[in-house]
Amino acid sequence: MIKGSCCCGSIKFELTSPPSMMGMCHCSRCRKLGASALVFTDKKSFHLLEGQEFIARYVPSAPYKHIRTFCKICGTALGEIGSENDSFPIPANCLDDEPRLAIQFHVFVGSKPSWYEICDNAQQFQESPEQH
Repeated sequence: MIKGSCCCGSIKFELTSPPSMMGMCHCSRCRKLGASALVFTDKKSFHLLEGQEFIARYVPSAPYKHIRTFCKICGTALGEIGSENDSFPIPANCLDDEPRLAIQFHVFVGSKPSWYEICDNAQQFQESPEQH
């Protein structure tokens, strides 16, 4: 069991099974959200314990498609909780417990700012692997 929450603690959740993978997204949108390190969880594993009323959704304009969620009180980025997909990303910074994973990949490396240096041997993709 892995617990998670927003910064102010108004939103609490748990994962009943470990995340399937962890990666870094270097796209400008994830960087602006402060949510570049992401863990991927199965929808069946994610359980919102409290704070549904504090979850705000951002629905982007095309061509973007991922609906992002945030805490209405503290602004913590919560990834794509509430997604209809079988698996979805949650910012690793929302986890209160260790996910026991290492970074396995970097996506949108082509958008990475010059000041950020990738210092691991994880697989790198210039864009998203699903775009190829």
